[in-house]
Amino acid sequence: QVQLVESGGGLVQPGGSLRLSCTASGIINSNYGMGWYRQAPGKQRELLGITSGGSTNYADSVKGRFTISRDNAKNTVYLQMNRLKPEDTAVYYCYAFRPPREYWGQGTQVTVSS
Repeated sequence: QVQLVESGGGLVQPGGSLRLSCTASGIINSNYGMGWYRQAPGKQRELLGITSGGSTNYADSVKGRFTISRDNAKNTVYLQMNRLKPEDTAVYYCYAFRPPREYWGQGTQVTVSS
């Protein structure tokens, strides 16, 4: 059974930092690309970044503030979020893919508010 389990969400003040983790189990291994999406209330799901084949790409909205890293030995991908803004408030989802397969985590809430 494939599972992606996110952790690390919560409430943070504007300008603060959070690190999200996503641990994969099942058939997901280093041959899978992994990344992060988010969905804010009333908005479409937004791709934040993907790491695959040794390279990582980011959406312009988070470039320079968010960093994706991966520990293949732990089957875990991380999202380091710095200089957080209220508009970063959303549910954050982990994503793993190896076409045609794709898998999603259950999401973790991040709220940026004073």
